[in-house]
Amino acid sequence: MEAALEHVVDFVRENAAWAPYLAFLFAFAETVAFVSILIPSTAILVGVGGLVATGALQMFPLWLGASAGALLGSTFSWWLGRRYGQSILSVGPLANQQATVERGKAAFVRFGPAAVLIGHFFGPLRAVAFVLAGAAVMSLLRFQLANIPGSLAWAYLVPKSGEVGGDVIGHLWRGLSGG
Repeated sequence: MEAALEHVVDFVRENAAWAPYLAFLFAFAETVAFVSILIPSTAILVGVGGLVATGALQMFPLWLGASAGALLGSTFSWWLGRRYGQSILSVGPLANQQATVERGKAAFVRFGPAAVLIGHFFGPLRAVAFVLAGAAVMSLLRFQLANIPGSLAWAYLVPKSGEVGGDVIGHLWRGLSGG
């Protein structure tokens, strides 16, 4: 897994002009129901954020791409939940977790947009949070009131954590090596 992550980050570095588009794809994959379980997009975006610390990438285009991907992916997942409701919550990894699904839907009914916002930042929940919001029949407007700021913040903070980590490592390296 670590080798694959390194290859993806190297690919992004070598194709810096494509970085915003790749950030879009990874953020989209991270926020689309069930796909996020298969692709370690958060780890990739943290690694790509490290490239900002080296100067290989600029943060703003990366953030724009990731923001658009997160917004579109989470909205698509909401739509899946709204359109297919209980039937989509009865397949795949959720098939044997119906009590958990019901608690999740109740959380969206009770906490509304706050649950959507938390869903962006709680990794295990992100795979199904937005589908649950749709299945709980949350309106699109109410969903987007939390989804837009959640997508923007998540898309900034995830690569930014990689940039900050890269800055810290670079500072320590220069301190230890005397350079």
